[in-house]
Amino acid sequence: MVLKRQTLAIQDIYVPVQRRQTLDPRKVEILAESMMEKGQEAPILVRPDGKRFVLVEGLHRLEACKALGDAKIFAYLVQARKH
Repeated sequence: MVLKRQTLAIQDIYVPVQRRQTLDPRKVEILAESMMEKGQEAPILVRPDGKRFVLVEGLHRLEACKALGDAKIFAYLVQARKH
């Protein structure tokens, strides 16, 4: 299966509470600095959930994009089971 990179609106991505608890502000800061120079190199992983998308992987990349004021982010859509 080949994953296709898509551009999604950050506002359409839901971050589950248990994922938010793993946020490391220092990692976000380091990633944001890197993204300013190189752009977003690795897309996040999300799964479709109705009209929104649920974050599967890439919390720090998502938060770094938010910190930079980005409205969109590169993502791969995956079919993941709910936990």
